[in-house]
Amino acid sequence: QVQLVESGGGLVQPGGSLRLSCAASGSIFSINNMNWYRQAPGKQRELVATITNGGSTNYAASVKGRFTISRDNAKNTVALQMNSLKPEDSAVYYCNAYIYTDAWTYKNYWGQGTQVTVSS
Repeated sequence: QVQLVESGGGLVQPGGSLRLSCAASGSIFSINNMNWYRQAPGKQRELVATITNGGSTNYAASVKGRFTISRDNAKNTVALQMNSLKPEDSAVYYCNAYIYTDAWTYKNYWGQGTQVTVSS
């Protein structure tokens, strides 16, 4: 069984930084794109950042230049470095990945979410 487990959320002041991490474990053959989403109260879940297994990245306009996504393919981990945080970045952040459990079988997996609160 495959699991995604996030860590690193918390409370930070505006302008501060946080680093989120996510580790995939279980019967993993390979992982395609790894993503970070977020969902604020009363809002739809939105895609924050994506990284392919080749290392190409893409960001939402609202975080570009402030957030950096990275991954370690050998360890099946993905991280999100968040700098210059703003109150509007407050949300539950979710790790997401398309994971192959064999050469033909894949599924979209989600982590349990980690709360990020930006407030003075």
